[in-house]
Amino acid sequence: MALPEKDFDHDNVTLNKLNWLRAAVLGADDGIISVSSIILGVAGATSNLGTIFTAGMAGLAAGALSMAAGEYVSVSSQRDTQRAFIAEEKDHLKIHPKEEFAELIAMYEDKGLSAVTAQQVAHELTNHDVLGAHIDLEMGTSVDNLANPWQAAIASLLAFTIGGLIPLITIVVASHRVYIAATVIAVLVALCITGYLSAVVSNSSRLKVMIRIIVGGALAMAITYTIGRLFGGIVH
Repeated sequence: MALPEKDFDHDNVTLNKLNWLRAAVLGADDGIISVSSIILGVAGATSNLGTIFTAGMAGLAAGALSMAAGEYVSVSSQRDTQRAFIAEEKDHLKIHPKEEFAELIAMYEDKGLSAVTAQQVAHELTNHDVLGAHIDLEMGTSVDNLANPWQAAIASLLAFTIGGLIPLITIVVASHRVYIAATVIAVLVALCITGYLSAVVSNSSRLKVMIRIIVGGALAMAITYTIGRLFGGIVH
């Protein structure tokens, strides 16, 4: 019995959605920790809210743009690799069609299909879209569903910005007497949420992931604040 091609497309779309969601959660987490660490590091050196906020804004802009640029370069390289593989696969299908057909059968047998069913599936998919069949099995994607560097860059920029805005907004709205404590609390709550979402996406232990992210964020804030306290007087 042949396997419907739409099942492969559905799996690819689902996998891509999970990958983007995971990247968005991690980007937001990075923004939360990076910007809050900068804010608390500067707060350790000075109590001037204007200076603290400016440093936070600079960190937010630099971090978001850096994330976007890095993601664009990384995904562009991935897309180039995918395109090169597709071009190579096209050549193989033209030069060695029989060998490629046998390879397709073997891959379906490795997935647990019987030899007869694997041959039938390979035959039907080859008649329908031979390149698509090979790309789906060997790359886990389709020719029309390659990595998009612009989408990745924009998603990373937005995720980092959303995460970084949490400590920045807290600094603005909190009372001057409690802005450090308020920032720490807001960040820890935000990290708790992103940790939970990250665990859901990766199907991991909620508590374990949340504790790991919270501890990491708390350490980053504590260390940068301590550095600000120790070296802030040197600059003055």
